Amino acid sequence: MRILLLNQVFYPDVAATAQHADDLARHLVRHGHEVHAIASRALYGQKGAALPKRETVDGVEIHRVGKSLFGKAGILARVADFAFFYLLAFIKCMTIKKPDVVVCFTTPPFIALVGRMMQLFRGTKYVYWVMDLYPDLPVACGVMKPKSPFTRFFESVNRYCLKKADRVVVLGRCMLERVRAKGVDHGQVQHIGVWSDATELEPVAREDNPYTQEWGLGDRFVVMYSGNFGLGHDVETFLHAAERLRTNDDIRFLFVGGGKRKETVDAFVTEKGLENCVIAPYQPREKLGASLSSGDVHLATLLEGVEGIMVPCKLFGIMGTGRPTIFIGHPSSELSRVLEEHGAGYTVRQGDVDALVQRIEHLAANRDEAKAAGVRAREALSVAFSREAACERWRVALEDVVNGVPLDPDNVEQRAAPHTERAAACTEIHA
Repeated sequence: MRILLLNQVFYPDVAATAQHADDLARHLVRHGHEVHAIASRALYGQKGAALPKRETVDGVEIHRVGKSLFGKAGILARVADFAFFYLLAFIKCMTIKKPDVVVCFTTPPFIALVGRMMQLFRGTKYVYWVMDLYPDLPVACGVMKPKSPFTRFFESVNRYCLKKADRVVVLGRCMLERVRAKGVDHGQVQHIGVWSDATELEPVAREDNPYTQEWGLGDRFVVMYSGNFGLGHDVETFLHAAERLRTNDDIRFLFVGGGKRKETVDAFVTEKGLENCVIAPYQPREKLGASLSSGDVHLATLLEGVEGIMVPCKLFGIMGTGRPTIFIGHPSSELSRVLEEHGAGYTVRQGDVDALVQRIEHLAANRDEAKAAGVRAREALSVAFSREAACERWRVALEDVVNGVPLDPDNVEQRAAPHTERAAACTEIHA
């Protein structure tokens, strides 16, 4: 079976969608499939074209087109880069040997239209992998107005892509409900969550961790945020908590990664003179285990109202290193539900700085409690959120799509939701 993955980022990029695409591609190759990927020659957020036009990595044929003209210079600049990638990716998709199925991600938004064109003109099956929902995300973040002509137009485009897909794969239970609420046939939508690999992300002891010295952590209790600081993430709550705890030298905050709101984090720490905060860029994937192990507890956030629009995947890497998570957001969110179901962390509501400070102080004073939650997190990852299990579900799904096998109603959700009141709340929020 010939499979094409279409996403703006791919290996060796460290963006989360690039890593998941790479994981899936390698799994499919190991099971005898021919896998191609079309991506940009630019690394995420950088100008220029740093990557080769074509290469083969572990059996995956990678085709790269264009380059980033502007990087992250602004919204209009990013739109221009997206448009350039759309055009070149469309041409490449129409000229390479016909794949049996194309998997379209959501970077850039609405790239699934290219999959639809392949479906119409080349007879290729297409699967829509919903990492984020647009225009839902910019609307929820206040970037677009809910009833504006642009919003209505882009909403119609997205619904068209969703309804025409041979299969829609979502990341969480709230996202499943939100997509169905758009009028998508229930028989089209399947939940396959994001993942991590417990064997790849082994916990690294503090005394053996090179980052302990590099970041000057010592034996302090470390509260870490690692990954993308995006528009859909709440950074204000944990920044004000860090400011509140600035005089407690036993606690350090560690902010590692990039993204649109990283500038806000950097500026706040600088302006407030917060010496209890350490700031660092994204770390290489091969060092991710050591990087994530630097935290005693991790932070994950999602603006309230964004549940079901995006599902931060950082949680599962954190679980791989045996660390608990404090989730800042609504209790109906997929992350909050996972943490509660497995005893792997805690939830604090957006804006509740007092509750976050109290939780951090309690864990700093009771480190064994944090360690026990981390142990449960790693056990849960091995059982319910492993890379092998998720990629295998993907393999079966793609083979079924190509072979015309309908979605099994008993196989729609990756995990049952034991807390029915939570599931009801999720549906109510996004109705």
